[in-house]
Amino acid sequence: MAVHYRTRGIFLRKADLKEADQLFTVYTEDFGKIKVLGKAIRKINSKLRGGAGLFYLSEIEFIQGKTHKTLTDAILIENFINIRRNLGKLHVVHGIVRILDELAHKEEKDEKIWQLLNEVLGKMNDLRFKIYDLRLMYYYFFWNLVAILGYYPDIAGCSVRGKKVDCDIAKIIKLILKKDWNILFKLKIMVNHLVLLKNISEWYSIKIHE
Repeated sequence: MAVHYRTRGIFLRKADLKEADQLFTVYTEDFGKIKVLGKAIRKINSKLRGGAGLFYLSEIEFIQGKTHKTLTDAILIENFINIRRNLGKLHVVHGIVRILDELAHKEEKDEKIWQLLNEVLGKMNDLRFKIYDLRLMYYYFFWNLVAILGYYPDIAGCSVRGKKVDCDIAKIIKLILKKDWNILFKLKIMVNHLVLLKNISEWYSIKIHE
């Protein structure tokens, strides 16, 4: 008899298979990142459709087969509607999903990553949440994610891991890692800051893969 596993998860990616199946990438509270098959889920009468949307937070159930996991239940908890209605927010979330999928390889529980993902999606979904530039959210997620994974950046003065950077960028990364939203709310992020943040983040991503 197949064992049923139940947990909460956020649907990160989906890919159509065959005539009506979909393969989902889900970051779960108890098992980390998993891939799970939704059989016949694209059929109109599928009971799974209501809880297995992209970027949905749902309570899910699955069984582990010999070669793959199969989704057996999905109950919607939060659909983050204010993100889904905003193209700018969706663009940021796609970036967050890409880097999470790239760096979180293991099918392993990580409460800190689970909390970080929920924190970022929750703030972006809250209409009261205001930030000078929405794109800062991606860098907030990136730097806190790499820190959780054991690649906490060594920031000394105006350098990150020995690489000279703009002093403002070093300060911004420090504030991001402190998770001090009261100060982050007040930051005046200029276009050149975003360019420099992009450059140092891409460089750091390469370094941690070396």
